[in-house]
Amino acid sequence: MKITNVKTHVLTAALKEPFAYSRAWYDTRMAMLVEIETDEGLIGWGECYGPARMTEAVVRGIAPWLIGADPLRTEFIWQDVYGRLRDHGQKGLVIEGLSGIDIALWDVRGKFFNAPAYQLLGGAVRTEVRAYATGLYRRASGNPMAYLPEEAVSYVREGFNAVKLKVGFGVAEDAAITRAVREAIGPDIELMIDANHAYDAVAAIKLGRLIEDLDISWFEEPVPPEDLAGYRAVKAALSIPVAGGECEFTRLGFRDVLTAHAMDIIQPDICAAGGLSECKKIADMAMAFGVRTNPHVWGTGIGIAASLQFLALLPSHTPVSLAPQEPSLEFDRTEHPVRQAILKKPITHTAGRVKIPDGPGLGIEIDRDALVRFKAD
Repeated sequence: MKITNVKTHVLTAALKEPFAYSRAWYDTRMAMLVEIETDEGLIGWGECYGPARMTEAVVRGIAPWLIGADPLRTEFIWQDVYGRLRDHGQKGLVIEGLSGIDIALWDVRGKFFNAPAYQLLGGAVRTEVRAYATGLYRRASGNPMAYLPEEAVSYVREGFNAVKLKVGFGVAEDAAITRAVREAIGPDIELMIDANHAYDAVAAIKLGRLIEDLDISWFEEPVPPEDLAGYRAVKAALSIPVAGGECEFTRLGFRDVLTAHAMDIIQPDICAAGGLSECKKIADMAMAFGVRTNPHVWGTGIGIAASLQFLALLPSHTPVSLAPQEPSLEFDRTEHPVRQAILKKPITHTAGRVKIPDGPGLGIEIDRDALVRFKAD
């Protein structure tokens, strides 16, 4: 079997209402999908995290090297592309492009062997995962002290038993809103916070100490990803577990995170950190350090499906236990018209739990009409 073509699909959709996290406003959602065709008629789909136009350029630049290659040689292809671009792309856009390619290759492999990707990566530990609701962004109008607790309660009513709140808007305001959300959802629902690296260590520690009594499950990206010393300072100062890694790349990048003992929970993004091939290595390495792995997920149904394949084989945080601590799926609840529209069968939750697709490859089928409908100019 040979690769005959590599296509890119940049998709876009305007939002009904803009929303903000700590560093920017969104009024549009975009996606960059990778489609790999083979001479046996098998097609694989992947997704790249990051700026869509830029990752598209990366994939188009890599594509000529893939034509004629055996798509089942996933490890060779990964190492070959990385080696060719080592001088220019050890992190960032190049690895995001390579991630989408790698995911698509695993989709092809699964279809070739008529097995889900997780089966070929080592076999399933679970058939479904708990999901936590990611939302609670800022809106252009209204009082966040009112609408954020209400939104959090709406997720609990849907069946989620864990929600994640965006912070990074000022220590005092963050502390007040976190307290209001905790009071609204009660003590039995898990609550995480995510600053998207809006703070330095001094401010992050101050915020953490103000909310330590609220039983926060993790404090995500308290400081910039380059500041491992800052991560260590926050981790040492707080009882709240510190999470991060959505802006880190490959096992080499996470090696530095782990040897620095900078995080309690690492969050590689399958569509950014190197694809399924690399994220399996990252998770295995984290286990050797006694650090939890819980992937970051932000994208379309392809990225969700790839993350579910990863979560299927990811061991429990406490594998030998009568009460194992399971990893969970980040389930984005913000508006994203493209997210589920590209799938013939959307990925949904039932009472806050999501079944892992068990069809060949990623276990999904793409609606090509949606690719046309959302195609960017």
